[in-house]
Amino acid sequence: MAGHSQFKNIMHRKGRQDAQRAKIFTKIIREITTAARLGAADPNANPRLRAAVIAARDANMTRDTIDRAIKRGSGSDADANYDEVRYEGYGPGGVALIVEGLTNNRNRTAGEVRSSFSKYGGNLGESNSVSFMFDRLGEFRFPLAAGSADELLEKAIEAGADDVVSGEGPDGVHEIYCAQDSFNAVREALEKSLGQPSTAKLTWRPRTTTPVEGDAVQTLFNLIAALEDNDDVQNVYANFEASDDALAKFAA
Repeated sequence: MAGHSQFKNIMHRKGRQDAQRAKIFTKIIREITTAARLGAADPNANPRLRAAVIAARDANMTRDTIDRAIKRGSGSDADANYDEVRYEGYGPGGVALIVEGLTNNRNRTAGEVRSSFSKYGGNLGESNSVSFMFDRLGEFRFPLAAGSADELLEKAIEAGADDVVSGEGPDGVHEIYCAQDSFNAVREALEKSLGQPSTAKLTWRPRTTTPVEGDAVQTLFNLIAALEDNDDVQNVYANFEASDDALAKFAA
């Protein structure tokens, strides 16, 4: 299995998601306030804000909390001003990582991210040191109940998307990918044909994967967990590939 998605699934099975509920809300609220500050306060007129609101609803955030975050971002509250930051580097086994964040203190965040990389055998690199190994794409996720793999593929092609990956089992979803520049048009077309997606965002998708095994799997997952535990970090992307046996050992 490749990529960061199965790490998310493992963390879910280990009960980590529930334990991190407050941190998840903090990250989503920051994204909502930033999206509202940079664009319109109306989600229908602000694709980034709309995506953040979808994520908030998926996390069971209340309507009042969402509205307060939008008002805070669209007002004059200086505390709502967060800078977008991105860090790139290598983790255990030579795995490439991209870390996206929203912060009101760049020096603090850079120091904490660098410390996490160092603690778990990684190296924080310069800007664009690993992003060439990833494609910047639009990603939409729909539940398996939205239709069969063939049906989703047909509707995705009609909407102008480029790729569909359909999973299986209780954690499975349909993932639809499109070019970054086509994100808004594809989103509108998919919402008309399939309804509102559970996730709609821009993502970094690895072009190739780096295999990791043995102790490197555990250390890599510890690094990703430490980064995601940081309130300033919004997303972590990694191009690793691990065997099912290695993942099963970690999840045990």
